[in-house]
Amino acid sequence: MFDSSTMRAADGRTGALALARWLQAVAVLVVLIVAVGGITRLTESGLSITAWQPITGALPPLTGAQWQAAFAAYRRIPQYIEVNGPAGMTLADYKFIYYWEWVHRLLARLIGLAFALPLAWFWVKRRIPPGYKPRLLALLALGGLQGAVGWWMVSSGLVHDVRVSHFRLAAHLLVALALLGALVWTALDLRALARGRPPARLTGLAGLALAMLLAQLFFGALTAGLRAGHVAGDWPLMQGRLFPDGVDWSAGPVHAMLYDPFLIHFIHRWWAWAVAAVLVVMGRRLRARGARPASVAVHCAFGTQIVLGVATVMTGIPLWLAAAHQLTGALLVAATAWGAHVLGRKGA
Repeated sequence: MFDSSTMRAADGRTGALALARWLQAVAVLVVLIVAVGGITRLTESGLSITAWQPITGALPPLTGAQWQAAFAAYRRIPQYIEVNGPAGMTLADYKFIYYWEWVHRLLARLIGLAFALPLAWFWVKRRIPPGYKPRLLALLALGGLQGAVGWWMVSSGLVHDVRVSHFRLAAHLLVALALLGALVWTALDLRALARGRPPARLTGLAGLALAMLLAQLFFGALTAGLRAGHVAGDWPLMQGRLFPDGVDWSAGPVHAMLYDPFLIHFIHRWWAWAVAAVLVVMGRRLRARGARPASVAVHCAFGTQIVLGVATVMTGIPLWLAAAHQLTGALLVAATAWGAHVLGRKGA
């Protein structure tokens, strides 16, 4: 017969497994919103909704008058005045970009509910293991920050520019991917707890891999924000040269690294190989420790990501390939977080 402490331990492990499954489901939603966010950017839809209305904005315009009012607000921003207006945008064209941005924001709302409501339920039912409440609240705060950063990004393109700030775009993407990695890591810690094992620690190799991947994702976001992928359509050369012609060094190397599309594109395509080298080492270390599924996930993710990146550039950045590239970037973050967690398990 089990004593009360044994029963409590069993209940705690069952609760930890339920929490892990919930966080993994939320992580899938985050991957989905990253993909939809990529399509929103590629279709130039991000500025189509000019107001941030977390509650009332959950519904799209339902009448002709409401559509005309939304379109009128969009016609007052620089993107319409300087780009889409002269191109002859119609209301039907506007509805297309509006719905992509609306779906993007709707997914953000759904993710918020999918996290907050179960969290409240687990909290009330006292199913959250000791030490995990602060972590779960931090994840909730990170999700809220992501929404705020999203509007901060959009607001940068409503007054003075035809597109959003590439730095704010990078912040928006990186916060989402940080949330994804944290969800995966916490879910894996909870699965370890369900098996009676301690949480993982970040090792030196895993930390290096994640830091290098973060830098690559940052330059990828800058590449997207500045449309830097369009400056060269050949590979491995750029404009027939190893190093591109046209980099503006007049304001110094740091400014060029952050603002010049030629240099940013160059860094993004070649830093990828440094990241790949570290991930190969990580994958081999995982395989040596018997974690073949995690090793396969890491290798497949970065290999596919590189192939998609090269194909995207060489084919003129078609929407479906560019969106697949961003989607695979999110999957690479999840796979790397998984591999880092395995390496940090005690006795692994």
